[in-house]
Amino acid sequence: MLEALKKDVCEANRALETSGLVKLTWGNVSGVDRLQGLWCIKPSGVAYADLKPEDMVVLDMEGRVTDHGSKLRPSSDTKTHLHLYREFIHIGGITHTHSPYATMFAQASRELPCFGTTHADHFYGAVPVARALTAEEVEDDYEHHTGVAIVERFWELGLDPLEMPAVLQAHHAPFTWGKNAADSLKNSIALEMCAQMALGSMTLHPGLGKIPQHILEKHHQRKHGPGAYYGQRKN
Repeated sequence: MLEALKKDVCEANRALETSGLVKLTWGNVSGVDRLQGLWCIKPSGVAYADLKPEDMVVLDMEGRVTDHGSKLRPSSDTKTHLHLYREFIHIGGITHTHSPYATMFAQASRELPCFGTTHADHFYGAVPVARALTAEEVEDDYEHHTGVAIVERFWELGLDPLEMPAVLQAHHAPFTWGKNAADSLKNSIALEMCAQMALGSMTLHPGLGKIPQHILEKHHQRKHGPGAYYGQRKN
């Protein structure tokens, strides 16, 4: 199972570049095996095209690098991923990018409004912004406190991470998550497209209001609700 996890996480990281979400090495994907209490993440600064499954760095839930994977240095965002896994116990994969449109909203410390059904299909309402870190938090443990600020914002707003699988970190960039590494990547792609559409919509109609609640409910529930009917059923 661990070898399959490393393969899946490697493929998701390689897809960051081909999906157009990242330039240089501005992003990372991780995945977790809850049963084994282990997870893996991209090694820091390694080009996506060069990545192999055996390069994935495997850690335990205390953030310690184990002997199950690469001895390369893990992503600099490792502590953020770890805190999200420990607090959002139902997620299985995390993607972090600096994709241009979503990052514009993050840098502006502005939530991503839900204007239409494309957004509603993936995210239940506005994608929230987590507060900027204090100077003390940055000095103490920047990446850990990034995770703390994200979790804090979700609890403040009473948000379910499964219904809102994305956040914009103020002055930084987006994080998304999902049931596994590939699902978290899909949510990053959706987030970037929604951010691009939102910015264009706001340009065309500066006073545009959010999507009516009944349309939001319909589109989100038909894909994610108990009576969902989007896509094909598994036998």
